Amino acid sequence: MSLQHSTSIPVRTFADRDVPAGDAAALLASLRHMVEPGEYAHPVHTADAPSALSLDEAYRQCVAITRTNSRSFFLSSQFLPAQKRMAVRALYAFCRTSDDIVDRAMDDPARALARWVAQVHTPRPPADNPVLLAWNDTVQRYTIPGVLVDELLAGIAMDLTVHRYETFDDLWLYCYRVASVVGLLSMHIIGYHEGASPYAVKLGVALQLTNILRDVGEDARRGRIYLPQEDLRRFGLTDDDILAGRRDERFRELMRFEMLRAETLYDESWPGIALLDADGRMAIAAAAEIYRGILPRIVANDYDVFQKRAYVSLLGKLRILWRTHRKLRRLLQDA
Repeated sequence: MSLQHSTSIPVRTFADRDVPAGDAAALLASLRHMVEPGEYAHPVHTADAPSALSLDEAYRQCVAITRTNSRSFFLSSQFLPAQKRMAVRALYAFCRTSDDIVDRAMDDPARALARWVAQVHTPRPPADNPVLLAWNDTVQRYTIPGVLVDELLAGIAMDLTVHRYETFDDLWLYCYRVASVVGLLSMHIIGYHEGASPYAVKLGVALQLTNILRDVGEDARRGRIYLPQEDLRRFGLTDDDILAGRRDERFRELMRFEMLRAETLYDESWPGIALLDADGRMAIAAAAEIYRGILPRIVANDYDVFQKRAYVSLLGKLRILWRTHRKLRRLLQDA
């Protein structure tokens, strides 16, 4: 079932959605007044790093960040050639650190993000910041467009002020910025053919929606509800129900509804794997299928996303990898 033909999930296709022109740049520009001239020369905390790091050491620290924070992505990226593998782990470390700036700021998260954005935009990164050193090298090596980086940072900035989304179309922009853009950035590293971008956007939205469903309880404890308000009303729920962690049949129906939306997006994004360069297909396919595997784990937990964190075990990941290899082979045979 496709989203555009579904009577139960009224969602427009990718081609019907536009990213507001200039909106990301304007959003980031609004942060600039929070940074004093030259303040960005002082590193934002990312790790206990010595001064004047070598590029090799910077990349090694990005590998460590990836291994520590996402075993699934670390495993999936093993399927890439060495140079591309190092670059996507620098991308992951950059995304992880950027996101943590807001979620783990000790003082003012807006000011912390403003300092980080200023550092990202600096032509020469701080010599003692491993993430920015490796990321800057990756950006130059793979000619990554700055406009995409700004879209990602704008998505993170949205978390400073936007804690509710009225419709799925409103949520789509957030998902695009914090997840689909990561896919588009990855494509510049992995290599791709014409027509791949819309599939990457759909996959990104599917991944972020999966993340939102897994983390409903964690986000609620931060005062955030990403589930669209119109969907809560559809199933007779309110913000108070989510914030209180009420897991009744109404909530289960809501979760089934959103999971169907995610599953459909995964299905619709799958043909795009064939449009990636050959040496990157298995890595992206594995990352997508392993993350998709979180959804049945939510069901197995009886939709308890308030007290339990759904995850795929190592054995489960190995099984998914075997199925993904066969599924990818069929896709390429049919292409």
